[in-house]
Amino acid sequence: MRRRDFLQRTAAGSGWLLTYNSLRKGQRLLAVEASPAAGLSRVEARYYDRLPDREIKCRLCPRFCQLGDKERGFCGVRENQNGKYYTLVYGQVASYNIDPIEKKPLFHFLPGTMAFSLATAGCNVACKFCQNWEISQMRPEQVQSRYLPPEVVAETAAHYNCPIVAYTYSEPVIFYEFMYDTSLQVRRKGLRNTVITNGFINPEPLAELIKVVEAIKIDLKAYNQDFYTNYVRGELKPVLESIKQIAHSKVWLEIVYLVIPTLNDDPKEIRQMAHWLKTEIGPDYPLHFSRFQPMYLIKNLPPTPLSTLERLRDIALEEGLHYVYLGNVPGHPGENTYCPNCGQLVIERYGYTIKKISLSGNKCRHCHQTIPGVWS
Repeated sequence: MRRRDFLQRTAAGSGWLLTYNSLRKGQRLLAVEASPAAGLSRVEARYYDRLPDREIKCRLCPRFCQLGDKERGFCGVRENQNGKYYTLVYGQVASYNIDPIEKKPLFHFLPGTMAFSLATAGCNVACKFCQNWEISQMRPEQVQSRYLPPEVVAETAAHYNCPIVAYTYSEPVIFYEFMYDTSLQVRRKGLRNTVITNGFINPEPLAELIKVVEAIKIDLKAYNQDFYTNYVRGELKPVLESIKQIAHSKVWLEIVYLVIPTLNDDPKEIRQMAHWLKTEIGPDYPLHFSRFQPMYLIKNLPPTPLSTLERLRDIALEEGLHYVYLGNVPGHPGENTYCPNCGQLVIERYGYTIKKISLSGNKCRHCHQTIPGVWS
């Protein structure tokens, strides 16, 4: 099957429908077939403490869920069973697809390449504006999943010439063990790993994850705790700490900020956020302002006005950030990459499509300024 055919079959979020039988046409059969998941997984979780009376305390994310026997964490996919903690979604893939890396969005990481993307059910926050709530806000019993163990994920990505595997759609932190083990298999194939996350993870597991992945995109939901409390059911401070921890590593980092009218679009807060980013991690990590569309539990607000997006981008540039993008506005100049030294266009985009690249290696062809990123 050609990659174009694969994309057509898996469009509109229906990637889980693809079975390995459909990969046979004119090509070798992969190691195993992706069959419907036969019940939940029972793989011991990492990062938890065993307590008296068969209780456990999870240390994966800042919630630190403390659970009795047969109880699950906030994420709904990790369960205490007789004093041991188990992940119920190891290899239980609820959605998978081949996406352009620009869709994640990652703009300074192998532009124009395709990523084999996957997710399980579950999330450790509860955003009222979630675009993938059908899997992120569900328990694993409520979604149809396919069994794809780590080696099969890596084999499939290689088979379709995808140089990247992306852990995305829901929240990869909650399927940490599966993501970590898959990342090792992906690297053995000579491929790379990217994580699309809310950044709500504790420093210790993040430090280990950083060792096995090449790029992380963090969704920064707002720059105030009230928004996180009322619309995310999470905390801002741990996300900011994650951003700093990743930026101080060798992993490539990009940040996305979904601009929701009247809720997180205060220009003063955006200026404060941009100043914090420049001060704490420097000016060269891309910041994407994405256009909101009404969905899930927030349908009473309009799409983000283009004028708002443009104003917030101007503010971030004024504060000294070098690469500030607009998302979900195909054809807008704010999708493009410009050299911060000479101002020339170095990457031209239309939506998820790369139209032109004017780089010599990692340098602007016009003035030879280094453009930070992973280009090859």
